[in-house]
Amino acid sequence: MSLSEWLVQKRNISLKKYVSSSNISKRELYENLWIKCNECNFLMYFKTLNQNYKVCPKCYYHFPTSSHDRIQQIFDSDTWYSLNTSLSSVDPLGFCDKKLYRKRLSDMKVKTGLLDAVQTGIASINGISVACGIMDFRFMGGSMGSVVGEKLTRLVEYSTRLKLPLIILCASGGARMQEGMLSLMQMAKVSSALYKHSEAGLVYFSILTSPTTGGVTASFAMLGDIIIAEPKALIAFAGRRVIEQTIKEDLPDNFQTSEYLFKHGFIDLIVCRTELRSKLYHLLLLYI
Repeated sequence: MSLSEWLVQKRNISLKKYVSSSNISKRELYENLWIKCNECNFLMYFKTLNQNYKVCPKCYYHFPTSSHDRIQQIFDSDTWYSLNTSLSSVDPLGFCDKKLYRKRLSDMKVKTGLLDAVQTGIASINGISVACGIMDFRFMGGSMGSVVGEKLTRLVEYSTRLKLPLIILCASGGARMQEGMLSLMQMAKVSSALYKHSEAGLVYFSILTSPTTGGVTASFAMLGDIIIAEPKALIAFAGRRVIEQTIKEDLPDNFQTSEYLFKHGFIDLIVCRTELRSKLYHLLLLYI
């Protein structure tokens, strides 16, 4: 018997013992232990993926990750201090599609443990204090409503008063249609606060993750002094099909990816998630 066959046999025996002594099925156990890469089909332990910042160790595909995970991945331990944690969206228009907007909000709060699609706070990277906003795509596709705009604006103003570097990690499907014009107003509000931040001689790093689209791309996502993107991230304003139908031309296969935008000068750096903390630290040293 080869070593690999012995390891497989030993693992199966352990699994049988564990399943027989618990109430979970073997299928559920495998699903909790293993995960397959969406890009290269590489099969790995879920723990291995988490330890690698949810980046495939074989092809470097970046799995979606939460704002809670990003806080642990980027900042020094126990330095994150949340700001404006009580702000929560209401239903100003009484909006209803397949579900009442207020019901959709309450479901998202239960599912994600968040009050809206962004977390803001103060933390440190290797001892350097920064103000940071982290959008979370799990909450209604990271859509930007009144609360997202208000929290980011307050964060920018707070970082300007304290003269702190500012970092915003973007992950969004765009402005939140359930709040209509109120969500579109947030584009100008956050951008205005960023202008004052820049006039004060302070730095702002924008980090684009997949996806970053719509009104977020059209405003604060592309206003960074340095714009960083994760590899192969989807970054766009309008959808690919809409653009093709408008200009009556086929678009390149890699259109609206980090690599395409970098080649054409729209972003400054493409940085793997596993190297982001180190890269941010070295960039901060240039400005403090």
